[in-house]
Amino acid sequence: MERIIPIAPSLSLDDNIAVSTTNPIVNKRLFYLSMQVIANAIIIGVVAKILVALINLFTNLSFYGTFSFHESSPAANSLGLFVIIIPCIGGLVVGLMARWGSPAIRGHGIPEAMEQVLTNESKIKPIITLLKPLSAAISIGTGGPFGAEGPIISTGGAFGSFVGQIMHITPNERKIVLTAGATAGMAAIFGTPIAAVLLAIELLLFEFSPRSIIPVALACATGAAMHLLLFGKEAVFAMPNIPEPGSMALVWYVLLGAIIGVVSAGISKSIYLIEDLFEKLPIHWLWWPAIGAIAVGVTGYFAPYTLGVGYSNISHLLSGNLPLKLVLGLCFLKFISWSISLGSGTSGGTLAPLLTIGGATGILLGLIVQKLFPQSEINLPTCALIGMASMFAGAARALLTSIVFAFETTMQPHGLLPLLGACTAAYFVSFFMMKTSIMTEKIQRRGVHTPNAYEPDILQGLLVKNVMAAKVNTIKLSATIAELNAWVLGVNYKYSEIIVVDQDDRFAGILTLPTIHKHSLKDNDQIHELVRNHSHFVLEASSLSKAIACLDKQGSQILPVLNHQREVVSFITSTSILSYYNNHRSKNEQYQRTISLKRKSFNMYLKGKKMFN
Repeated sequence: MERIIPIAPSLSLDDNIAVSTTNPIVNKRLFYLSMQVIANAIIIGVVAKILVALINLFTNLSFYGTFSFHESSPAANSLGLFVIIIPCIGGLVVGLMARWGSPAIRGHGIPEAMEQVLTNESKIKPIITLLKPLSAAISIGTGGPFGAEGPIISTGGAFGSFVGQIMHITPNERKIVLTAGATAGMAAIFGTPIAAVLLAIELLLFEFSPRSIIPVALACATGAAMHLLLFGKEAVFAMPNIPEPGSMALVWYVLLGAIIGVVSAGISKSIYLIEDLFEKLPIHWLWWPAIGAIAVGVTGYFAPYTLGVGYSNISHLLSGNLPLKLVLGLCFLKFISWSISLGSGTSGGTLAPLLTIGGATGILLGLIVQKLFPQSEINLPTCALIGMASMFAGAARALLTSIVFAFETTMQPHGLLPLLGACTAAYFVSFFMMKTSIMTEKIQRRGVHTPNAYEPDILQGLLVKNVMAAKVNTIKLSATIAELNAWVLGVNYKYSEIIVVDQDDRFAGILTLPTIHKHSLKDNDQIHELVRNHSHFVLEASSLSKAIACLDKQGSQILPVLNHQREVVSFITSTSILSYYNNHRSKNEQYQRTISLKRKSFNMYLKGKKMFN
């Protein structure tokens, strides 16, 4: 961010040059934020461990009647039909917590964080830091088919926002602290620091700059270190080493990615279709999670492996040895229980279910290809890998995050090329099938616009010299009121401000015409007492972003443009900047051909004809 220093008679020209991001003040703020987000990430890593422990506790209490923090799956329960009631009880508790605690705990976390970043200066109620992990632990621990990543992302963001609200920082810095907390939570759960940084860029920050990336990267690295300390060093989703893909296999992987892109678009639309159906129910929304949990319980009775977090299901899919019956169940039954439950507005994450459904879909498509085309050379574990990543890329529109996440959680280098091709294909197809994503549809329905492209500030690359007026009118500092009136009439001056120069034709300040009428002045009085000498100016090589900052801060119509001798070269206005900006954007969006192949071929023909004649 540039800092503008107003000119005064005692200041040199160099004093007015905008201070770059290398100045001590900016460096001090960046260091301050970096140290803060590292401390936050350590706390969030502990919170992630507590969340997982709570999920285990509620799972053991709900399905086995034991008070234990030991990791266990609901799949081995022996409750019989009573298993249908357990998720409903959890849904009812979540509904009551949302009703009497905070409605913000509903949903899967990331859209809610995005909304606060875009509309509320990154301010999240502190109570979310407590209620979100607790509600998610109850929801998942009672069989909810969700992952822990959404709640911990939401909790980390809420904690970062809370710290940012008690610190003396700007809204933009609070956005960075919120994002750093959210992505530190993801890194703490999965041990994926690079994917977490990319998630921040693609879904939360909506920018890429050193002032934001450095704190976020440090927070994600710290979160990943907490993962190693608290969860272990093994790959989150262990799988057998996959072979290096051949050219024919790569073609098939890309085609499978495109098909999964279609599926991901359908899944995203179905989630919000179910939400719309719940909106039509003639009962209060606090009962919806309990009603949605009926689908979880019924599905869990016939397919217990669909209950709970199900990270082990992802590892089994990646092995490529899961029976077809279980693959079909994870593809279709998991989707039914997850989509209805999430559409009911309960608390839970989307990433783990998307990975599970995507991995199962990838294996099913791979089996079909192997059956119809035995020479396809595709590998089932690779199909599962690209399936889970492509589903995430297509549904969430997080292309780079999905690729790197799949690599960091499996540590399979030979999977990078298939992942790049398949995820890009899924992203491409999803882009044309959906205007929004599973992450942005909810907040867009509320009228919150989410950026779909992250471009640098164009005005930082455009220079003042391209916009300044061809002619400039100035008046001497020693002029009298009579000379001023004659000058205004003579040049037909149309602005309310006049650039004033001294006897050496150097910039002396700005004279505002309306101020003359506030003073009882005679014709022979000089204007120098009315000149505002603490006025902003820009150089010819200054950026237009600096010029806009000067115009806004000074509240002026015109802004002088000086050379290095402090002589007035010209001036610019806000209108001229807007006009140049629009012309520049229009020019870059015009279709044009700079080289004519027909003309070039004809000239080559003429030259060749002359040579042989």
